[in-house]
Amino acid sequence: MAPLMKRGANVALTQEIPGLTGIVVGVRFAAGAEQMLLDNLVLATILCDASSRALSADHFVFFNQLASPDLSVQQLEQALGGDTEQVEIDLTGVPGNVDRIVVIAYVNEAIAGRRTLGQLKDCTLRVLDLKDNAELVRSENLAPVFGPETAVVLGEVYRAGRFWKFKIIGDGYAQGISGVAADFKIPL
Repeated sequence: MAPLMKRGANVALTQEIPGLTGIVVGVRFAAGAEQMLLDNLVLATILCDASSRALSADHFVFFNQLASPDLSVQQLEQALGGDTEQVEIDLTGVPGNVDRIVVIAYVNEAIAGRRTLGQLKDCTLRVLDLKDNAELVRSENLAPVFGPETAVVLGEVYRAGRFWKFKIIGDGYAQGISGVAADFKIPL
């Protein structure tokens, strides 16, 4: 198991692991008896340019759009290894105009009622090597600081020169997906 990383920590993935060509970002959610919350949590990724703006609505990958247009980012239909949700990223296939791939989670507002991320008992993020599923990164439990938020930026995969890095973020949004959409200019 990889050592725990705290909010704000980052790791130079491809610099530290030459030959790393793809990763799986997995998230584990636990909510105790709050099954309604788990049933309505959505994992999504946003492919952004250098200004942290979504390239288009097609670059918002979630349950209704399982892959980016270039297929470099794909949400997996079946998560493995104890994760609740997983996204596969082909680092070599990400277009040059994508500077960061932001991983978010949000409560589906249409049917979730008064559910918030503050009801989560566990929210852990990890990064695996796509080749052999070796765990490269594991976050601390991000859930204890959540309160009324209904969306969160969990982490991001981003370019640093010719290398790819990963950062644990854990910043919540009380405005839910609409707050995330406004910040990243996602045309919803």
